[in-house]
Amino acid sequence: MTFGVIVFPGSNRDHDAAYAVEKILGQKVNLIWHDSASLGSVDAVILPGGFAYGDYLRCGAIAKFSPVMMAVRKFAAGGGLVLGICNGFQILVEAGLLPGALIRNRGLRFICRNVQLRPGTTNSPFTCAASKEKTYCVPIAHGEGCYFADQRTLDELEAEDRVTFRYVENPNGSLRDIAGILNRERNVMGMMPHPEDAAEPLMGSCDGLVVFQSMLTTAVRA
Repeated sequence: MTFGVIVFPGSNRDHDAAYAVEKILGQKVNLIWHDSASLGSVDAVILPGGFAYGDYLRCGAIAKFSPVMMAVRKFAAGGGLVLGICNGFQILVEAGLLPGALIRNRGLRFICRNVQLRPGTTNSPFTCAASKEKTYCVPIAHGEGCYFADQRTLDELEAEDRVTFRYVENPNGSLRDIAGILNRERNVMGMMPHPEDAAEPLMGSCDGLVVFQSMLTTAVRA
């Protein structure tokens, strides 16, 4: 399986994501620069964390205009798996690939620590290897990670089983404890926690691997 990791000016978790996929899972990784008009031959795309374009204007608001995002939209429309992590989640929301918004954390402070996550669904390409009976220790590192949406959108996310992860103890004020969501077609996921930074024992947790293992399992089944 080949993963494409998008690199924006300001990305700082691109090599973390590549390491988790290539060195730990043993899969191929292509780093794709933001001004590329093509993704090349990939089976899945990761939009990593960081501060794309310095987070000027609004997190993800400039990155959504990068040439590569046209290719990401086309890839997603064709059913390709797209994972946005932290800033990548913000970019997917700004690009209209996921609903809602990520706003300033409750308390207006940057938060960097481990949190406990509970899967909201195991019926997705990103969580099919997870267990609803288990909690997952994964770090967060964000200042604008509070998930916000209108009540109708929140109700739809829950009714359609599109909440992938919830915080056990809400760190940032996200409505309904939401830490990750899916699009309607279930092939695009955004999540604020960083699974790539919980991928081996030296990191303090291997729990984040469940996301990448789920994607790999989905690709093998296909």
